[in-house]
Amino acid sequence: MIIELKEAELAPIKRSHTYAIVAITKHGVELARKLHTVFSNSDLYYMSKFEKGDEEHKQIQLFSGSVRMLLPALFKEYKGIILIISLGAVVRMIAPILKDKKTDPGVVVIDDKGENVISVLSGHLGGANELTKEVAAALDARAIITTASDVQKTIPVDLFGQRFGWIWDSAEKLTPVSASVVNEEHVAVVQESGERNWWTYETALPERIIVYPSIEEALQAKPQAALVVTHRILSHSENGILENGIVYRPKVIALGIGCNRGTAAAEIEQVIAETLAELSFSLKSVKAICTISLKKDEIGLIEVVEKYGWEFVHYEPEELNQAKIEAPSETVFKYTGAYGVSEPAVRIYAKAEQLELVKKKSGNVTISVGIIPF
Repeated sequence: MIIELKEAELAPIKRSHTYAIVAITKHGVELARKLHTVFSNSDLYYMSKFEKGDEEHKQIQLFSGSVRMLLPALFKEYKGIILIISLGAVVRMIAPILKDKKTDPGVVVIDDKGENVISVLSGHLGGANELTKEVAAALDARAIITTASDVQKTIPVDLFGQRFGWIWDSAEKLTPVSASVVNEEHVAVVQESGERNWWTYETALPERIIVYPSIEEALQAKPQAALVVTHRILSHSENGILENGIVYRPKVIALGIGCNRGTAAAEIEQVIAETLAELSFSLKSVKAICTISLKKDEIGLIEVVEKYGWEFVHYEPEELNQAKIEAPSETVFKYTGAYGVSEPAVRIYAKAEQLELVKKKSGNVTISVGIIPF
């Protein structure tokens, strides 16, 4: 079947994989077919006039009409788009459909001879830079990447800690902080929790990027920008560091939860929110809920972990009884076979010497809180 492209109509494409490869010339089609054989996670599209007869068997989608009308559907469906089309033409075609760096797919362009692979759009968040390197390696071509932080081998502010699952508190300062980093201004890094191996280059950290042991010391140094990695809610006096700074939330909080059978998700969620607020911890840093195996089918717990995308970990009573329990309960043992649930569960998961909260009972919920050390 040939896709007939029409103005103002979303093309009826069929997405089977993560990336799309598109070609519109004779040589481009040959190159695209070659690339498609090594990029198994891709769907291939090219113009129907270059049909070779094996397209249906290879699940290649043919189209007729201007490729410009194909792009809106590809932008909607794919994580990355590889276009064997001239760079100028691509810029003109994608300009009207761009939204923002957080949602646009990565776009990569290859010249008609397959000599240059160019990262065009969403180099970091959209993954175009990494895709460019992979495509260039597959074609033995030259990878062309122009993102300042990549060519200068410094911290990519919008990707900082992403491989560990860190998330920003706010994207408001991404652009000015990125500018400070690539312009080699004084940038402070303060890390209170989370993975420590975030610097991946073989070279040393740029001399104008300075790691400080505390926010207070960083403020005294008067940096022009700051990257703060913490699970803590900053105090009023510390918020000055965010005048041109970003807070990253590492996934380091483990919650031990015990609850009565049938406890609603709303009650569990409320206890979690109140407890984290009391500790001045961010909900965005929660990594997992830990409990006893008897609660692995507890609907309220399942609804909460699914809502936030947290891990759901449960242990057998025998495992829980091997962990330290400050206040073992004979009553809990009578009904569960374990002398405690929330406290030993979070101790096993977090592997922390000290818990931030050993145990708190609130309504139908018991909660313990631990920070995963790195």
